[in-house]
Amino acid sequence: MARSLYISAAEPHSGKVLIALGLMGVLDRTIHRIGFFRPVAVPYRLTGSETTVPDRDVHLMREVFSLDGEVSEMFGVTSKQAETMTAAGQQGALLERILEAYKQLEGKVDFVICEGTDFLSTTPSIEFDFNTEVARDLNAPVVLVVDGSSNEADEIFSKAKIGFDGFRAKGCEVLAVFVNKVRGSGCEMLRAELAPRLNDAGIALAAFLPYETTLAMPRMDEVTAQLGGRVLYGKNYLHNKVGKTVVASGSVETMIPLLDNNLLLVTHTDRHDAILMALVSLMSHTAPNIGGIVLSGEQELAAPVRELIEGLPGPRIPIVRSPKPTYETVLALTRVRAGIEPGHARELEVARQQFETSVDTEALTKAIRLSAPRIMTPKLFKYELITRARAAKKHIVLPEGEEERILEAADALLRLRAVELTLLGNPENVLAKAGQLGISLDGARIENPKTSAWLDEFVAIYQRARAHKGMTFEAAREYVLEPTVFGTLMVHTGHADGLVAGATTSTAMTIRPAFQVIKTRKGFSIVSSVFFMCLEDRVLVYGDCAVNPDPTASQLAEIALASAETAQDFGIEPIVAMLSYSTGESGQGADVEKVKEAVKIARAARPSLLLEGPLQYDAAVDASVAKTKLPGSQVGGRATVFIFPDLNTGNNTYKAVQRSARAIAIGPVLQGLNKPVNDLSRGCLVEDIINTVAITAIQAQGARGGGASHS
Repeated sequence: MARSLYISAAEPHSGKVLIALGLMGVLDRTIHRIGFFRPVAVPYRLTGSETTVPDRDVHLMREVFSLDGEVSEMFGVTSKQAETMTAAGQQGALLERILEAYKQLEGKVDFVICEGTDFLSTTPSIEFDFNTEVARDLNAPVVLVVDGSSNEADEIFSKAKIGFDGFRAKGCEVLAVFVNKVRGSGCEMLRAELAPRLNDAGIALAAFLPYETTLAMPRMDEVTAQLGGRVLYGKNYLHNKVGKTVVASGSVETMIPLLDNNLLLVTHTDRHDAILMALVSLMSHTAPNIGGIVLSGEQELAAPVRELIEGLPGPRIPIVRSPKPTYETVLALTRVRAGIEPGHARELEVARQQFETSVDTEALTKAIRLSAPRIMTPKLFKYELITRARAAKKHIVLPEGEEERILEAADALLRLRAVELTLLGNPENVLAKAGQLGISLDGARIENPKTSAWLDEFVAIYQRARAHKGMTFEAAREYVLEPTVFGTLMVHTGHADGLVAGATTSTAMTIRPAFQVIKTRKGFSIVSSVFFMCLEDRVLVYGDCAVNPDPTASQLAEIALASAETAQDFGIEPIVAMLSYSTGESGQGADVEKVKEAVKIARAARPSLLLEGPLQYDAAVDASVAKTKLPGSQVGGRATVFIFPDLNTGNNTYKAVQRSARAIAIGPVLQGLNKPVNDLSRGCLVEDIINTVAITAIQAQGARGGGASHS
């Protein structure tokens, strides 16, 4: 089951808060701890109050559903912060901040309803794209809300299809489409016409909600707030709803026919006849019940008129004084939007009833229950790396302690409290370099192999491990003084939980000591590697791209099983494609036969694993190609783990995808060792080091329960 839903409008003023209220009400009945989240909060001054809340909808949900937690935990950024970061070109950082806030809330509740932005910008298309990116990064199935007030089937279908395609293009699952504000008796007609068309377009669940005047019309307190007005009379009737606005510009006899239920009359303060006509209409059994009066103009209401009004039993409507001229008052009234606040009992009940009677809540609940997160996005993947590393509380050794990128990464990791660190090197040199870079290494251990109290112990261990190769104590001491060998022995003896190196040393120098001392886990005959390929909208696993030049069929099967296990360990559902230059039974040759044999071995070892081969890369990633080349395949078009037949293919493919698709390649991540050791590219960035250290800490958590000794 998915752990969240993302409610997004397809356009401004779609009424998505009604959908949010309905969904919260339905899920609150069956889910113990439910949360509400908005990526961008818009400050709102409560009507009839001096109080400003960070966001109206957050305030509403928190009060109505008695949600636990602070308001500050229920949104990502404020609208001002979002504007500032966007203007500065910091869209990536903005999305990361929203994701971090969301994950903090997600960890405290069982399910989160996320309500997207309000389309307040002048470019709705850009705001829609922003919502698709947020929903993708939160890995939340989407409920799309479309304004159906036009009652035009083709127009509504077009808006729903464009919105649906927009989210699907970003890899989001669209769970349902809600067509809101359908006027008159058009709901059933639209449902009959549109439901089949939407279903054919891939939208299986659609709901049609009628336009509800009680919810669409603003209250007089909202009118007053928009105008910045002052209530002269009828404070107890500020809950009155108002619809059509009429400006008193003609004679009384021409205005009387214009009176209507819930009408808002706007008149200049010197139009005493219009004011008195409106008040008299309230006493007449034959006149409609207007909703309120707004007075405009510079002069105050004449004293005799005030005395007359004050002598009445009490007008059942508010009379509000606008500080603006008539034209500006009418213009301001066009910007009034009806909202729902916690104290609006009638509106809340109407909203609940409308949702319950218009939506198949049983089908909706079932769809939510069956829904599962479809992809692991790069931002979510990297966020989870740091979060899980922090929870693991592991100790990682970095042998290249005097290298600038290593020092910058160490500074970031310490500030994130992601791991505990030991840097190898001369302490004076390390601290001097850190000072030049303006970074802090507080909390890190700096160990000099040449003067370490562990040196003699490590020399003895290494000599014993390599004695069969003729290793002497003198040669062992020389080898152990190599930082990578010393660091590997720290991991082997429990002084560290894992090692990351390679920023300045070769892959062979990084991983050879691990092969010699740490060795392979039980059940593994080889050490292999994977890369986490962070594409725009998902994270894939490629293996082996760094270690085994030409694996045998049994080794290839082992690589596939190890890679599937690694994918699962890092939150990626393993759907394994064993790659070759042919798909299914279409090709022959030794290379194809090797892959076929590897598939048999892997399936026999783990029958429940979704694994198929041989497949070509296009059939593994593209559902339409898979449908043609391998009909009925459960892996074709859905693969998340790609196993290459040899190092030549794997290494070139990962580099080609990295460059052509601008993917971030994290790795190689070694698998099959008793304790984690991972290699960096010599061209690595600081971010690469941070990610690899976090991965190593998570691997260490799986390798053994306890942490390293810090003595």
